Amino acid sequence: MFSHVMLGANEIEASRRFYDAIFGALGIASAVTDPKGRLLYFGKSGIFAVTAPLDGQPATPANGGTIGFAVQSTEDADAWHRAGVAAGGTACEDPPGWRENAVGKIYLAYLRDPAGNKLCASCRL
Repeated sequence: MFSHVMLGANEIEASRRFYDAIFGALGIASAVTDPKGRLLYFGKSGIFAVTAPLDGQPATPANGGTIGFAVQSTEDADAWHRAGVAAGGTACEDPPGWRENAVGKIYLAYLRDPAGNKLCASCRL
């Protein structure tokens, strides 16, 4: 359904360090920078991008928004979370772990990136 996700950021280099770390923990290559200065990460299922807003206004996180990344194992989720915290992210929500909800049992790890965007690594076994 999705071809890409793009988030705004005010400090691109802080975002590069953070996203290079969390994606590197999942085996995804470091960002490619396009001619407009956007960071592009290429995964098997799409592209994740980070940009300074093109309208010149400050970037702000979505209130109530979360971007979820599918991971293959709980170990991948934990590595993703550790890498994100070490690279300037902030742990949020409950600590990484199993949750039960209407769709079953799922392992979740939540972070906020340096710009305040809420992210989640999720694993369904």
